[in-house]
Amino acid sequence: MEEVVLTGSHWLFLLVIGTIFTFMIFRRDVVLPSILGIFLIGWMFNTGNGIVDTSIGASQAVFTSFLNAGIELFDIMLVIALMVAMLKSLQKQGADVLMVSPMKKLMVNPTASFFVLGSTMYIAATFFWPTPAVALVGTVLIPVAMKMGLPAMGAAVSLNLFGHGMALSGDLVIQGATRLTSAAAGVESTAILPYTALFSFITGFVAIGIAFFTIRRDMKSGKLKSENTDEFFDNQKKALTSKKDDSENEEIAATVEAEEPKGKHARFLSLLVPITLLTIVSIMLIRSFGDSDNAINGGDATALLGGTAVVLLIISTLLSEGNKAIEGIVSHLREGFYFAIKIFAPVIPIAAFFLMGHPDHAAAVLGEGAPGFLFDLGGAAAHYIDGSQISLAFGMVAIAILSGMDGSGFSGLPLVGALSAGLGDAVGVDVAVLAALGQVATIFAGGGTLAAWAFGVVADAGIAGVKPIDLVRRNFFPVMIGLFIATIVAILLM
Repeated sequence: MEEVVLTGSHWLFLLVIGTIFTFMIFRRDVVLPSILGIFLIGWMFNTGNGIVDTSIGASQAVFTSFLNAGIELFDIMLVIALMVAMLKSLQKQGADVLMVSPMKKLMVNPTASFFVLGSTMYIAATFFWPTPAVALVGTVLIPVAMKMGLPAMGAAVSLNLFGHGMALSGDLVIQGATRLTSAAAGVESTAILPYTALFSFITGFVAIGIAFFTIRRDMKSGKLKSENTDEFFDNQKKALTSKKDDSENEEIAATVEAEEPKGKHARFLSLLVPITLLTIVSIMLIRSFGDSDNAINGGDATALLGGTAVVLLIISTLLSEGNKAIEGIVSHLREGFYFAIKIFAPVIPIAAFFLMGHPDHAAAVLGEGAPGFLFDLGGAAAHYIDGSQISLAFGMVAIAILSGMDGSGFSGLPLVGALSAGLGDAVGVDVAVLAALGQVATIFAGGGTLAAWAFGVVADAGIAGVKPIDLVRRNFFPVMIGLFIATIVAILLM
């Protein structure tokens, strides 16, 4: 293996990574050290041009890196914004509630309620993102599940593991997480997607199975009991609106208040939207497996999904608001973009730093001759970890869990993607497998199943009326066992 020559900028890049890890350990935000890292590397790369030009170059590196990361991530932000805008327009008619209402008939006992609630959450989260989905699914189906004897903790676990765990980590339709990971890893999202699907299903099914077993055991022993649902909505609304500065809680509370559909076009829209989206996904799958020359994946799949969301948004708004649709569409788009930007605002500076670990992105920010910092560091480290696929895989999962502990999940994806590329290429393992494993572990940990301060946990616990810390304790061993088995499978695939 050719020896890699490390410069001062490489060691500075490594020092910034160490600082970011330190911030993560102490549960502090890592945006500031990421920005300072970009500035210092830009300064070092321009050293020798005079103090003024060096300062100018470092400042330009910060902006250019943000712009580079923004360009890389904008299509993800856009499709999420459009899907949320469409969901907002459906809420005007109450069509969103009608879409999940038929699932009530399947909830005939605690076991059925657990899996119907979770499956509905998985489908809704896959298409509409978990945060809007929990407001929709939780408020409509949790009261029914509780009446059937499922304890509130069981409902919270079901929502959490199916939605903010399995659905978000796999992200099979919107592919926001996958595109972010693949961009940092320097591989096509289509190479990562099959593995993220596999690892998310393995981790999810194992965790869900173990969690359900413990819930049933505790129900039989009397440790968990079903609650009275007579005042469920009133109590939840009071709890969720107690903090007026929490826009997500207010949004959930508003959904609690609007239980019944109220528009004459609600039934039509409740059929049109799922049928259209399922048709689109079916076409994508058929093309991918049956006609590789005309396959719709990656950016093409994102464009198709986003364009379809716009068409459905227009139809829904016209039917709901008539001649006020012109202003209504603007309002829904504003809400959708606000939601997407709120998610990605802290992610872009972090992604901007870690994308510089890839040679192409480093050159785009710093100019010709810029090294791929993380790739070079990985090459240097390969002499010490060469052939150790087991330590590499388990080390990646440990790093992923740590990076997810900020409570976002997404902010850790640039790190695991970049590390997968740097270490995977150097050691000679499949980068797509390593990156997919890191993505699933990061989101399961930080996206909303193992961090009590993550919004995924807070939202799912809040809508079910349980404490976030209790939900995390209930999740811990099932999720860790699921990740362990997924890691073993990843080692076999490398």
